[in-house]
Amino acid sequence: MPDPVKNVVLVHGGFVDGSGWRGVYDRLTADGYRVTVVQNPTLSLEDDVQVTHRALDALDGPAVLVGHSYGGVVITEAGLHEKVAALAYIAAFAPDKGESVNSLLGDAAPDAPVPPILPPRDGFLFLDRDKFAASFAADLPPGQAAFMASSQVPWGVDCPAAAVTRTAWRIRLSWYLVATDDHMIAPPVQRAMADRVGATITEVPGSHAVYVSNPAAVAAVITDAARFTSGR
Repeated sequence: MPDPVKNVVLVHGGFVDGSGWRGVYDRLTADGYRVTVVQNPTLSLEDDVQVTHRALDALDGPAVLVGHSYGGVVITEAGLHEKVAALAYIAAFAPDKGESVNSLLGDAAPDAPVPPILPPRDGFLFLDRDKFAASFAADLPPGQAAFMASSQVPWGVDCPAAAVTRTAWRIRLSWYLVATDDHMIAPPVQRAMADRVGATITEVPGSHAVYVSNPAAVAAVITDAARFTSGR
């Protein structure tokens, strides 16, 4: 019998680091999972995939690979690693071969929310601090949203422009959590990507920062993926 899936690898998106996964981490570790939080430099997709692969290399068995936002692009590339048993997209981009964050946002409906990304500065992108809370973290306490806005991680311009060359969801079982109040990736865009992937879909009220505001719902999706794929 294959090994049960007891490892989880969490991949953050752009503008943030891995610390936002703390609530999800606490719930998963309390349930006995071994959780790795990847700290990607977000300078290029290729580099972030390599960093994620190193985290997977260090594991003692199969894992659920989880991505939020741009982290979904990373896990789509990195998810072909032999230790990945399943993919979990959390309000994330799930591109097909040749697609990128930029192309997926460009294909959104005309009335879809537009992320308040400022013009590049020295090769990096930031969200407008004054619009961060409303677009990224509307369901977080104002102080917490303000801190996230002020502590943004510079996002390299090459990351959203990078097109996916390999598509792990074509051979891995996938789960998708749709955040229904997201103003960064419109919920209809999330649903369309989840349907195309053939994912098991969960919808919950929440902003783009749903992994911070509702860690219980996120952990439940990951746990479902781990339990379903254990022993397969």
